Amino acid sequence: MADECEVLSVCLFFNDKMANMPGSAAGFKRRYCQGDNSTCARYMVLKALGKEKVPGDLFPNQEDKAKKIIAAG
Repeated sequence: MADECEVLSVCLFFNDKMANMPGSAAGFKRRYCQGDNSTCARYMVLKALGKEKVPGDLFPNQEDKAKKIIAAG
């Protein structure tokens, strides 16, 4: 099995927003949190700007939105 993202255990998205949607959460985790997480929008913003700049409502699949946030600094 692939390694999990190092911030998965403290990711507010999965530990708060997805608590009531386990099926959707599992799909997102497979795609964005296990193995290569470089396309996870939340991870992109976290690495570029720090965790305080990651919007609570940013979904892992919103890469375009993440790029705009990063560009705005």
